[in-house]
Amino acid sequence: MSRWLPRGAPLLALVLSLLLSSGCAMVTMKQVSPTDYLANKRGDVLTSGRFSMASQETLSVIGLDVSLCEKDVVACEKTLKDTRDLPEEQRLSALSELWVKNALELTPKPKDREKTPMSEAALDAWLEAARYAYAYLFFSGRTPSDRAFEDRQTQVRDYYNYAAEQTATLVFKRSRESALEGEDYNAAVAGERWTLTSDFDQLRLTSIPTTMVSASSVSFAGLRSTYRRDGFGAELVVVMDPPKLIAPVDGEKVQIPQYSEMSSINATALLRFKGDTLQQVLDTTQVLFDVYSPESTESVELHGEKVPLAGNFTAAYGMWLAQSGFATQSLRTLFGLSEGIAEPHMYLMQPWDPNRRIIFMLHGLGSSPEAWVNVANEILGDPELRRHFQVWQVYYPTNAPIALNRFEIDQAFNNTLRHFDPSGNAPASKDMVFIGHSMGGVLARLLVTSSGETLWDQLLANYDLKGERLKRVQAKLGPLLHFDAEPNVERAIFIAAPHKGTDIAGNRVGRFIGRLVRLPITLLGKFEDVFQTLQQAEVQSAQATKLQIPNSIDNLKASDPFVKASSALPIMPGLKYHSIIAQRKASVPLERSDDGLVPYWSAHLPGAVSEKVIISGHSVQETPQAVLEIRRILREDLEAMDGKTP
Repeated sequence: MSRWLPRGAPLLALVLSLLLSSGCAMVTMKQVSPTDYLANKRGDVLTSGRFSMASQETLSVIGLDVSLCEKDVVACEKTLKDTRDLPEEQRLSALSELWVKNALELTPKPKDREKTPMSEAALDAWLEAARYAYAYLFFSGRTPSDRAFEDRQTQVRDYYNYAAEQTATLVFKRSRESALEGEDYNAAVAGERWTLTSDFDQLRLTSIPTTMVSASSVSFAGLRSTYRRDGFGAELVVVMDPPKLIAPVDGEKVQIPQYSEMSSINATALLRFKGDTLQQVLDTTQVLFDVYSPESTESVELHGEKVPLAGNFTAAYGMWLAQSGFATQSLRTLFGLSEGIAEPHMYLMQPWDPNRRIIFMLHGLGSSPEAWVNVANEILGDPELRRHFQVWQVYYPTNAPIALNRFEIDQAFNNTLRHFDPSGNAPASKDMVFIGHSMGGVLARLLVTSSGETLWDQLLANYDLKGERLKRVQAKLGPLLHFDAEPNVERAIFIAAPHKGTDIAGNRVGRFIGRLVRLPITLLGKFEDVFQTLQQAEVQSAQATKLQIPNSIDNLKASDPFVKASSALPIMPGLKYHSIIAQRKASVPLERSDDGLVPYWSAHLPGAVSEKVIISGHSVQETPQAVLEIRRILREDLEAMDGKTP
């Protein structure tokens, strides 16, 4: 065959063979889809379980193999730290991700953590990950604002936040154990290497929490939106024992509280590593574990830099509702079954803030604070509204007569207000907004109305009350029929409220439901003697019937004397009020329409600043249209109040 090759060909073949085997770089190209591009660009150890492209490139530059680094983190860390020609940002960010990878492998899966608590090695790895992230963010030469649009900073911030979240689990567990033994909840938590000094003071804990939950680990059915604020820190929920609203059945006297702050609290935890220089931060084993309320703190200062504090404004509210048992309990209350409630209870949806105005929400018949699930969440999730308002809700027995509920809710509300603001001078105690749905709308209207002598005179016109009879009736019913409007309410919103009653309450179905409603035995015992006195003093007439204590269904009949008289009372002068009314069928003329329970003629109020009609059933307060209208009204209110400011 050689005879066919030109002279010198064997030498040429040898040269070509050497060139091909010498490892000369050969670049090829292929198309990358946008999806793959973004996955490669932004994927990292938290999102994909693999090192990010940035860390892979850093390791490659200094000759480290990724798989070897995964097996021997300490050796890899040493090489990264000893390589002086590497830019500090690259070094620190890669070290942070390296330790996150290691910590993830050492940390038990969430489902296994009850049986297998986090080890010291896992805690050490998470703190190392947080330390290097903290050093990158605040000690690498550029400020966080200098890197504001860089994907790498977002990744490293996530390493810091996630490490803080994992650390919080163990710190909380040990702090709780110390507190149960009588020590300060903020006592330092010492590990094998690290000492963490906690500060829970901003949460103003009134008791030892039962659990601390990562906000990112829970989701909720029934909530349309989850509201968050991006920033620094681990988003958490601190869970307390809820107040006992039901007295024991063995006759033991127990004081049931009239108010409580929500038993689930939003919290954000930060890790601060002691030191004023990069080397001091990298050498320290002293860490400050600071816990903030994201509602009251929007930003914090870290190493001289003002940075936004992360926050989740939905998780605590969702957990509180999910664990409340309100849905079953409210129906048990309505039908007089055991495990119901006997008197109103006030709930604060976030820690008391003397500088935020109060929005007071009242639910309707057979309902509970769950009726406001999306309304409250949307208000608390709106940064502007959250900055100016705090939400209070009342949970009350909806089987009781309206006059009694109005009296007891008024007492509970004002007792709560006096507890938090004894002088009554805080901005929170002024210019309040009341919002009521259904029967709660009727109650809200009566809370911003003064009775004068109208209701009492009506009672006297129907009964011959003199002497001791008059004194007995006046002592029990006088406070219920004489009331003044809440003086510091600036605006009210009435939603699907049967101000003039409803014919449905008096029809066959309404009468059937009314017969199922049972008044609490305590209420019957308290007022039975008064109604016997009224029975004896009743002015005789052909229509005279056996007098009974009315329940809430009786009070919602359009023919009910109390409803007829109270609906004619004038609303407090100067109060701005709005109506949101549901119309079940768009084809029916508005004046003859209803929402399935409440007719338009009963929900309509002359003199309203606005009236919004929404095609919906009776639970209209939960519709997006109603929530948007409530937000519009509140924003309009803020603008009006700003216009008043000198």
